[in-house]
Amino acid sequence: MKKFFVEERAQGLTEYILIIALIAVVSVAALRLFGVQIKDLIVRSTRKIKDETAGFSD
Repeated sequence: MKKFFVEERAQGLTEYILIIALIAVVSVAALRLFGVQIKDLIVRSTRKIKDETAGFSD
């Protein structure tokens, strides 16, 4: 009976590892696909914030 529970834990751990690996692969693919657009969005946002708050830095 004890062996049955140990095997279930190992299976659960393997499933978590597979899920994390899948998330990592999808994240890397998304960054490669949308990386330039994300970078441009961040740059435009920071410029806009900087422009909007330029008068407050006395």
